[in-house]
Amino acid sequence: MRRNQNLDNITLIGMPASGKSTVGVLLAKRLGYSFVDVDIVIQEQEGRLLKEIIAEEGQEGFLRVENRVNAELSVHNSVIAPGGSVIYGTEAMEHLKKISTVVYLKLSYEAVEERLGNLTDRGVVLKDGMTLKDLYEERIPYYEQYADITVDETGIDAGGIVDALRSILEERFGLET
Repeated sequence: MRRNQNLDNITLIGMPASGKSTVGVLLAKRLGYSFVDVDIVIQEQEGRLLKEIIAEEGQEGFLRVENRVNAELSVHNSVIAPGGSVIYGTEAMEHLKKISTVVYLKLSYEAVEERLGNLTDRGVVLKDGMTLKDLYEERIPYYEQYADITVDETGIDAGGIVDALRSILEERFGLET
């Protein structure tokens, strides 16, 4: 694939279980890009699992770590998959918007609920008394605000999402394969 200077990186945002990692790996392979799972970068830099960071530093402490790691990310020709809570970090999102095209993988609440397993094991940050539905409704405006491109995943599998996204990117950036 001929790389386009305007498309250095792609960042996938969305709710936990929206397929950021699955779609990200497939898209990176298709584009000949690297894949960066920021949750893994956080764990490597911190020497702890996400759920340990949350348990030891609380949700606010985790969000500070997540914001810092995303704001310092320095990659090229990569598909970036940050955690779903990255949208709470202003510095992180400003940086990701500057170094990448931000793609919102939009998934209905029902699909998120169906796909999610144990929230704690996934490192999902829920404030006390907050339900998954509350979290979903709180985050959607942020995802919509930061997105350069939105892909509605309703009724589409990961391969179909990659195909749809690839078409959008080809149109927008004139990519050739």
